[in-house]
Amino acid sequence: MEYKTVKIISQEKLTDDIMSLWIEWDGRASVVPGQFINVYINDPARLLPRPISICDVTDRGLRMVYRITGEATGTAELSGYQAGETIRITGPVGNGYPLDDIMGKKTVLMGGGIGIPPMLYLTKKLVGGCTVILGYRDSNTFLMEEFENAGAKVFVATDDGSVGTHGTVIDALRESGIEPEVLCACGPKPMLAGIKAYSADHGIPAYISLEERMACGVGACLGCVTSTTHTDPHSHVKNARVCVDGPVFLSDRVEL
Repeated sequence: MEYKTVKIISQEKLTDDIMSLWIEWDGRASVVPGQFINVYINDPARLLPRPISICDVTDRGLRMVYRITGEATGTAELSGYQAGETIRITGPVGNGYPLDDIMGKKTVLMGGGIGIPPMLYLTKKLVGGCTVILGYRDSNTFLMEEFENAGAKVFVATDDGSVGTHGTVIDALRESGIEPEVLCACGPKPMLAGIKAYSADHGIPAYISLEERMACGVGACLGCVTSTTHTDPHSHVKNARVCVDGPVFLSDRVEL
């Protein structure tokens, strides 16, 4: 996979620890919702890339929305980069959501925490609109208006009940009364486990994007392996690499 050096168009804070980063991009049609970009920090002491999901792709460029994970981290350094500076990237990487399999169906998208951003580009790709359920810790929300502007019907769940449903995205789905034909989700493992169980109980497919720590981010190091319910033809064991075999999987194909 080739390295690219790209220019930063803009960067801004959405919340205290959530950043929105736009970079120049010339391949709008080449990005599938659910894929991610490997971002290399300019500090030579930080060799490994930071995998960041793709939030949006427009004529303006490619957008990534990410969380700062600590004060002395690569994402903290990345958050200080300004418009006009350059960064190295590889990507887009991975398998995204299968648009042909979900287009035209009653699809519900679910995003939790930093799993919310990739749902925005998927929303825009589902022509005719869809239902989106966003899960936050509290009232410190982000991107809600952008989903609404993209034509989605938006429901919200918060851990503390400060906005929308008090509980999980599954609680919000049940409260909405909507009966989906297919689910697409990205978020923390407990949330995805709940979605997998809902999918099995209701006999509908669920496409889930897994979050795992990655090293190389291109499938070589096997550092982001996840357990599966089937034998992988590449490794001949019940494992898959989240970075290139995923990050999007059918929920019944992975162990959570």
